[in-house]
Amino acid sequence: MKKLKVVGLNFDHMHMGDLLRQCQQHPDVEIAGICDDDPARMARAIAHFQIPAERVFTDPHRCLAATEPDFVVLCPATARHAEYVELVAPYRAHLFVEKPFAATLAQADRMIAAAKKSKKLLAINWPLRWVPAHVTAHRLLGEGRIGALQEVHFYDGNRGPLWHGADKLELTPTTATKRKSWFYQAKRGGGSLLDYLGYGTTLGTWFHGGRKPIEVTAVVDRPRGLEVDEHSITIARYASGLTKFETRWGTFTDPWIHQPQPRCGFVLKGEDGTISSYDYAPTIRAQTRANPGGEDVAVDALVAPWQDPIQYFVHCIREGRPIEGPLSPKISRIGQQIVDSAVLSARLGKTVKLVA
Repeated sequence: MKKLKVVGLNFDHMHMGDLLRQCQQHPDVEIAGICDDDPARMARAIAHFQIPAERVFTDPHRCLAATEPDFVVLCPATARHAEYVELVAPYRAHLFVEKPFAATLAQADRMIAAAKKSKKLLAINWPLRWVPAHVTAHRLLGEGRIGALQEVHFYDGNRGPLWHGADKLELTPTTATKRKSWFYQAKRGGGSLLDYLGYGTTLGTWFHGGRKPIEVTAVVDRPRGLEVDEHSITIARYASGLTKFETRWGTFTDPWIHQPQPRCGFVLKGEDGTISSYDYAPTIRAQTRANPGGEDVAVDALVAPWQDPIQYFVHCIREGRPIEGPLSPKISRIGQQIVDSAVLSARLGKTVKLVA
C-alpha cells in the first residue's frame, strides 16, 4: 500500500517535533515536506529526521503545491489556526491541528466550515487523550463502574510553556524569551487558559458523554507585567451539578517528571463511585459501592491504532472513518464553547450562559 504523504506546517508549537517523530515511526507515512517562515525553527527537525533540502520550504503554498500531501500537521499559534486551515483546505489534504482548537469559537467554526467544504477530515489533537490513565478512566465510566457522572474535577498545566521543547527537551526560559514568545502574547492566543483549559473542557465533555453545561463562571490571575494569565479557574454548571476546570502555568514540577501538588489530571465523581486519573500514572484509583475503601486499577495497555494521534488519524484516513472522541470537531467545539464562555466570564467578572 502506498505511503501517505504528510507535511508539517508552521513550527510555532513545540509539539510539531513530537508529531513528526510519530509520523516518521509510522510504517505507512512519509514526511514529504516541512515548512516554516523561519528556517532556524526547522533545524532540529531537519537534523533529527534527516529531511533533505528539497523537502524544506519557507512558503506554504509552494510547499503544498510541490508535495501534494495526503494530510498536513498544523502547529501555528492558537490565534492563527483558522487562517492556516483555510490556507491548506483548498489543497484537498486532511487536516490535523495541534491543540487547542482555536482562540475563539468563531475561528473554530471557520475551521469546521473549511474542512467540510474540502470534504476532508479535521482532527484537533489533545495529547492527554493518549494518556493510558485517562483512556482507562473513560472505559470504566462507560462500563458504569461509578454510575452516572455528576462532576469532573480537572487541574493541569506545567512549569510553563518555555520550560520545555519537543519531546520534553528541558529548557531554561528568560525574561527576554518570555517577551518574544507567542505563548505570552494576547493577540496570538497566549495564556494558560487558552493553552490548557481546552484540555479539561474537551476531555470533560468526552467524560460527560457530549453533554453541555448551562452556565460558566471563571476567574484568572494575570501577573504584573504580563499580557496573559498564568492561572485560571472555571466552574461549569451542568444539570448534574458543578464541574471545575483549573489551569496553571507555574506548577512546582512538570507532571511528566514529578507530579506536583495539586496533582495534574482528572477526578470523576459519579452517583455510585469515584475515579481519580492522574497524568502519566500507572494506575487509577476507583471507589465503588462494593468497595468504598477504593482500589488501584492498572491502566490499560494501549494498542495500535490507539497508541498515539498519528496512528489514529492514519487509521481514520485509511478506513474512511470519522474522527471520534476528543479529537472530533463535534466534541472539541463544545470544549471551545466552554472556553469562550470562560473568557467572557473572566472579562465581565460574572457568570455567563454558555456561548452559542
